[in-house]
Amino acid sequence: MKSIVSLIKKAEIQEPHFKKLLFTSGIIAICLLIGIFITLVIKSLLSIKAMGLPFFVGKTWDPVKEIFGALPFLIGTLTTSILALAIALPFSYSLSIFLGEFLKDNIWRSILNSVIELLAGIPSVIYGFWGLFVVVPWVRDFQTSIGVTPNGVGIFSSALILAIMIIPYSVSISKEVIAMVPTDLKEAATGLGATKTEVVTKIILPYAKSGMFAGVLMAFGRAISETMAVTMLIGNSNRIPTSIFSPANTLASVLANEFAEASDALYLSSLVELALILLILTTFFSFIGQIIIKRLVVKQ
Repeated sequence: MKSIVSLIKKAEIQEPHFKKLLFTSGIIAICLLIGIFITLVIKSLLSIKAMGLPFFVGKTWDPVKEIFGALPFLIGTLTTSILALAIALPFSYSLSIFLGEFLKDNIWRSILNSVIELLAGIPSVIYGFWGLFVVVPWVRDFQTSIGVTPNGVGIFSSALILAIMIIPYSVSISKEVIAMVPTDLKEAATGLGATKTEVVTKIILPYAKSGMFAGVLMAFGRAISETMAVTMLIGNSNRIPTSIFSPANTLASVLANEFAEASDALYLSSLVELALILLILTTFFSFIGQIIIKRLVVKQ
């Protein structure tokens, strides 16, 4: 009895310190994010003052003539990410439903979860090399068969690899949301004669759609910020793409390619402004996704 009392007193003493540690960690994380944002703003002020709003709609990126327009990279980023998301969604939702509803408390669930986590942990440069050796030759053959210039590299190739990379992020959230659907609702629908397909389409998906959408937003934010794999496969062209098979550049890929060789002050500042835009985009989509998840948890 005395040992239990002593443990309780010890826990009461340690709890305030533990709370302070957690609070301090949270403040440090917030300060780091704010510090990164302020640093990018300060370093891009030269470009912001020189280019202004035309920077976002400019079609030309020519460091020699000091003409900088971010529109080709914005289009390349959004096109690649949206196409990758469109390719990944059917597989993400199918895996989420399978893991969250059909494969509960099963050894195969553990195996599939491990595989999905492994896919999320593979370095992006490995995906890039695999894409160069496997995906690019296949895309080149496909382009030849449909009468398109067989570049191999381009938006389509990078989107295929990017789709594989973002599937684990969408699945990890969506399957947990599907597993949170109340059993009473599913059993009631089954008791009324609903088939398994009807339970999924009429009960589970409508109930979990907000959380699944949040998973999509998180995956989209991951797709926007991907660098190495996209850089290796997108073709690195600073022109506005004319089709999904055209070589292009994204905000992340142009930073990876050109930041090391930027010596001129305006050139460097313009690249930092691209990094600032990328930070704002990824933060926005991640923030929206977190808000949706929190609302779903409160509703539960």
